[in-house]
Amino acid sequence: MSENKPAVFLDRDGTINEQMGYINHISRFHMLPGAAEAIARLNRLLIPVVVVSNQSGLARGYFPEELLVAVNEKMIRLLAEKGAHIDGLYWCPHHPDAKVERFKKKNCGCRKPGTGLLEQAAGELHLDLENSFMVGDRWSDLRCGNRAGATSILVLTGYGRGDLQYIGPDQEMQPAYVADDLPAAVDWISKQLNKG
Repeated sequence: MSENKPAVFLDRDGTINEQMGYINHISRFHMLPGAAEAIARLNRLLIPVVVVSNQSGLARGYFPEELLVAVNEKMIRLLAEKGAHIDGLYWCPHHPDAKVERFKKKNCGCRKPGTGLLEQAAGELHLDLENSFMVGDRWSDLRCGNRAGATSILVLTGYGRGDLQYIGPDQEMQPAYVADDLPAAVDWISKQLNKG
């Protein structure tokens, strides 16, 4: 049996693609500059890349599941065009105030900052959470990574700049690193893994 590997977990909206609030139409999905190339670099370093995303817009009835699938397919296609791929894709559709009954959950373990998505990925993909990294633009991403034992990195794309300025100062838990964007986060990660 192969040894568990460290991975890079990525939030989707605001980290890989532009933060648009809820992506309620396929035309609203736009990759951030350099994001695909950064993921391709991780691929070349043989570091598993896993996308973990809260998608409460499903629960709130803002868009159907088919659209979420189509958006994720578009992301995968755009990554492939730049020679990049992801090794896993996990999302949480739940919300305590859901309009769509099957997605209504008061205490769901998979909604970040819960660690359920990371734990599921680690189990299915044989990943070592304690030597992994969680990259996102919200403090909920950082807390999720931290609770799972991973090293958390804040990117200043998406909500990152505002979270750093207005949310971060009052937080006990702080990111291990603050990166301008995903390429800068990957630079730092590769150095930590002695692959820089």
